[in-house]
Amino acid sequence: MLLALCTWPEVAARLETSDAIVVPIGSTEQHGPTGVIGTDALCAEAVAKGVGEATDALVAPTLSLGMAQHHLAFTGTITLRPSTLIAVIGDMIASLRRHGFRRFFFVNGHGGNIATLQAAFSEIHAEASLAGRDGGLSFAIHNWWDGPQVVALSKELYGDRCGAHATPPEIAVTQHLYPEAAAKTAELGAFDPSCRGFGDAADFRRLYPEGRIASDPSLARPEHGARLLAAAIEEATGRFRDFVGG
Repeated sequence: MLLALCTWPEVAARLETSDAIVVPIGSTEQHGPTGVIGTDALCAEAVAKGVGEATDALVAPTLSLGMAQHHLAFTGTITLRPSTLIAVIGDMIASLRRHGFRRFFFVNGHGGNIATLQAAFSEIHAEASLAGRDGGLSFAIHNWWDGPQVVALSKELYGDRCGAHATPPEIAVTQHLYPEAAAKTAELGAFDPSCRGFGDAADFRRLYPEGRIASDPSLARPEHGARLLAAAIEEATGRFRDFVGG
């Protein structure tokens, strides 16, 4: 059930049986010449909705802006500073905590969010610990793309051309979800399998002028996206059940 489609009495009633909520988080950033800018948020949202449908869990609105400063040299990217994202996550959790939510399961679609999410959780725990009280909150991050099933299927479909950004799996999932995304084509340069470290946005653009990292998004197909999404939902659902059970 989507929080955005609930009335407040429905949410209050749900809290009588469960204090857990699924939170999709992604990013608004370039995904190479053929990938849509909302890829990370759209994929995380679809997986989170799948978890909600499979477990009857409540699903929060998608946090579609993430930590994407390294993509800012590409038109259309929107980023939050790490400190801003920490504050947004903290305020969201504080709001939901006031109502009785205690367990927060983040379905993440963007690798750049991981460190900031962990820092946000640490800030929340530190506040309680320094005050000498039990915060009573639990957090989990599930990166939908790196579960064993999704990794194995990605390897089967794309071999060593999956890469690290603007990857065929995430492009394929968006093609499945939004057919108009499958119509986006572009001439891509030669495949470059190297993954090099980068710093700021200008550095990223110099190293990866097309925006993709060691990936071949031309391999993506909508039918692949259907299989990948099903695997991702299955894995995320299992992880959520373990989280709630624990």
